[in-house]
Amino acid sequence: MIDMRSQQQRELHPRYPVRTARLRLRPLGTDDADALLVYRSRPDICRYVPFEPMDHRAITDRLATVWDTTALTDEGQALTLGVELATGGALIGDVVLFWHSREHLGGEIGYVLNPEHAGHGYATEAAHAMLRLGFEELGLHRIVARIDERNDASANVARRLGMRQEARLVHNELFKGEWSTELDFAMLAEEWPAHRELPANRR
Repeated sequence: MIDMRSQQQRELHPRYPVRTARLRLRPLGTDDADALLVYRSRPDICRYVPFEPMDHRAITDRLATVWDTTALTDEGQALTLGVELATGGALIGDVVLFWHSREHLGGEIGYVLNPEHAGHGYATEAAHAMLRLGFEELGLHRIVARIDERNDASANVARRLGMRQEARLVHNELFKGEWSTELDFAMLAEEWPAHRELPANRR
């Protein structure tokens, strides 16, 4: 799949909510602060991700700044969306799509889920929707996921998405006071059609 659009024409303006089989992805708002605090304040959730446990003030600050984006109009930006259950409307996590390079059409995905809702494939389903936005609507060529090797759950999400493990970088970063080993996963636009449909047994 080759996207021939001009690099200067590339922008992402999703229609919200972004719907999947069981979820709705949407911009975060001030009313989400308490639900975000439930899991983003937990040390176990923050252990292998690049942020520390957040208090209510840190969350409201982000809601007013970096999480306030609803579109991607240029490289260097990130789109963070809340993951909401289609049935009941509970906010159970958040996902992010980074646009790293306009020239090289590169991006990255990330995901954080409330552990109370783990084990149902919601993280895979939400991350799959972000891959679709990146490849089909923004026209990216390559999307990566960078994961601490000790974070088995996140690595398994990348594998279920069909992303290739391309590298294992041993002790490449001093992370939160200790050396961490990074697993790098990736998918190309030409590989996306084979993974566009997410079978129930891969969630």
